[in-house]
Amino acid sequence: MSSLLHLAAALDLPGVADGGAYVELAGLAERGGLDFVTLDDSFARPGPDALGVLCRVAPATRRIGLVPTVTTTHTEPFRVQAAVATLDRVSRGRAGWRIDVSTTEGETRLSGRRHAAPAEDLWQEAGEVADVAARLRDSREDGAGIRDEATGRFLDRDRLHRVDFTGTAFSVRGPSTVPRPPQGHPVRVVDATDGPARTVAARYADVALVRATAPAQAAGVRDRLREEARAFGRNPDALRVLVSLLVDLGDGEHAAEPGHGGGGPRPTVQGPLYRGGPVDLAELVAAWHADGVTDGFHLVPVEPRRDLERLVNGTVVLLQHRGLFRTFYPGSTLREHLGLARPANQYAVPGGTP
Repeated sequence: MSSLLHLAAALDLPGVADGGAYVELAGLAERGGLDFVTLDDSFARPGPDALGVLCRVAPATRRIGLVPTVTTTHTEPFRVQAAVATLDRVSRGRAGWRIDVSTTEGETRLSGRRHAAPAEDLWQEAGEVADVAARLRDSREDGAGIRDEATGRFLDRDRLHRVDFTGTAFSVRGPSTVPRPPQGHPVRVVDATDGPARTVAARYADVALVRATAPAQAAGVRDRLREEARAFGRNPDALRVLVSLLVDLGDGEHAAEPGHGGGGPRPTVQGPLYRGGPVDLAELVAAWHADGVTDGFHLVPVEPRRDLERLVNGTVVLLQHRGLFRTFYPGSTLREHLGLARPANQYAVPGGTP
């Protein structure tokens, strides 16, 4: 388990298309030292493209990680990896991507698919997208672009590697058309609450999100994820597991209901909900992390502007005062925030595939 406490927040602003609003909230989260912010996206809701919005946010921020949802069901794998690599480059190494699938019939019709596939099949495809994206990013080694005008050589062919991947629903050939990202592989985030997604998270994710209402529930899912990661040949200590909670900080500690505030979150149809104040939330975060059931929290404000401000200026300040959370960013990339190493290129190390 990472000894550092990791905190992230959602920037979702339903119905808001103004990029400045997202810049404002991301800047607030960055002032609090949060590891990263997420921005949801799906074919089922109107709104701006999450990846495009965070490309707008990138030059207006300096340190905070930027993690858009990218639905692999309706997006070509080659485009997914190129677009996320571009976000990593314009943010100078702060990009991630939250892998998700589309399961409803309406979404499939919008994208040209005739019928919605079972969740198991969609998540298998998502795992294959994660796999081939990593191969494509490694297909151009660091320094492959030489731009030698004197010789007319702009690429070092010895640092380019062929990718010929055939999955269950797509095939891809490489190498990639974009340089390897600053982080090597942008951080992969998966909501691992449900079974099919959990397997993808254990095998490919750098960060797994878990929706839980009690420490024992969070610990159980975390233990299973680590066991599965080990079975896939991964070091489980390289997987960060964050509890994802809706937070409503509008009424303060005095209004906390049974099952909220100091009593912890309670289940709702939208997911586990904490309702109370910043002080009790800080106590919950500190206690769950100290007990070793989670590496941190991904917090989704019910009222974005109000709750994020109270989270940063209240909960985070209290955690910083107790020495439990950073007061500055020690690094510049999202991987550094999370304590994760930059992955070696699978084709440039002994045993890699040519």
